[in-house]
Amino acid sequence: MRIVMAGASGFLGTRLAERLRQSGHDIVRLVRRPSERPDEASWDPSQGQLDQAVLSGADAVINLSGANVGDHRWTERYKRVLRSSRIDTTDTLARMIGRLSPDERPRVLLQASGVGWYGDTGDQAVTEEATAGNTFLADLCRVWEAAARPAEDAGIRVVLMRTAPTIDADGSLLKPLLLPFKLGAGARIGGGRQWMAWIALPDWLAAAEFLLDREDLSGPVNLVSPRPVTNAEFTRELARLLRRPALFSVPGPVLDLAIGELAGEAQRSQRVLPGVLSQAGFAWAYPGMDAALAAALRPQPAMAP
Repeated sequence: MRIVMAGASGFLGTRLAERLRQSGHDIVRLVRRPSERPDEASWDPSQGQLDQAVLSGADAVINLSGANVGDHRWTERYKRVLRSSRIDTTDTLARMIGRLSPDERPRVLLQASGVGWYGDTGDQAVTEEATAGNTFLADLCRVWEAAARPAEDAGIRVVLMRTAPTIDADGSLLKPLLLPFKLGAGARIGGGRQWMAWIALPDWLAAAEFLLDREDLSGPVNLVSPRPVTNAEFTRELARLLRRPALFSVPGPVLDLAIGELAGEAQRSQRVLPGVLSQAGFAWAYPGMDAALAAALRPQPAMAP
């Protein structure tokens, strides 16, 4: 396939682009600067600017653009960044796809979203059929997914990838926790009873490629492990593998003081299940947290000279 990818320089995008290249696909990366290589194309989603010729004849478009939710305190200014980095990119791609003639349009748009869609589910297990929650992230995911509608209206298969935090030593969930846990300062959040949706990085990559090929799948798809865990279970397993104690608990008010509104999201319970992937027969390499953490923490072999 010829695949146009936005967000290809991010954590997930870099790894997915490499996997797809190894599978024999041609990747065209959208960059927000003058293009410097044949496999790059310049665009400016903040102005809705993209040469339609870049999309014309592509087999697939993958949009993983979006500022990192956990990188900064959620000031009103950064909330606007979170919104614009998602909605501007999605709207630009979806509208440009819709303007192409039917024989020029890609067959599929893999569109990033997040399990934040569900808000706080408590102890209730939810699948893709659940409605959006009433949190900031839930509203962000709702408008993010809605921005892809012009592509769907044009008859394109649109997959909304509601991704959970990934398990990888360099990834979104694990990386900031490794140092404090290694120092013996690992701690559960609050009482630790809240559920965590998660997915091992190898399974996320395999699921994205699976969705690229499965022409019968569209709409929202939860990219999560089939076995969510509580925060206490996650904390205990990570401490065990690192052979360090994790005896502490971070009270909610302390977390609020440290990271502001983002603390509320860290304390929400999300018992999210992969209904679509399970029914489609997707096979997880790491369905359980213990194996996923062990694989993520395993030393990687050195690169050959």
